[in-house]
Amino acid sequence: MSKQFGDKIKELREKRKLFLRQVAAQLDMDTAQLSKIEKGTRQLKREQLSPLANILLADLNELQTLWLADQLLDLVKDEPNADEALKSVSKKIKKLNNYGTTN
Repeated sequence: MSKQFGDKIKELREKRKLFLRQVAAQLDMDTAQLSKIEKGTRQLKREQLSPLANILLADLNELQTLWLADQLLDLVKDEPNADEALKSVSKKIKKLNNYGTTN
C-alpha cells in the first residue's frame, strides 16, 4: 500500500503536537488502527476524512486528494497498463467536467 496520505496526516498530527491516542480517540478508533493508517498499511474510511481534517486543522481537499491517490495507486500499481489507463481516465474526467456528460 502507498502512504502518501499517511505521511501527510502524521506530519500534520506531529505539527499540532498531538499523540496518536488523542487523534484516534476523536475518530473513534484505536491507536493501532491510526498508526497503521499513518504507515500506509491500512486505509482510512472516506467518512472519516472530514473529521480528521477538522482535528488536524487541515485542508479537506488536500487530504481527499492524497487519500484518493493512495486508493488509486493501491488498485493499479501491479497492472502493466496502469499509466495508460489512468491517462484515459484523466481525459474522461476532464471531458465530464467540461461538458457534464458521459459521452
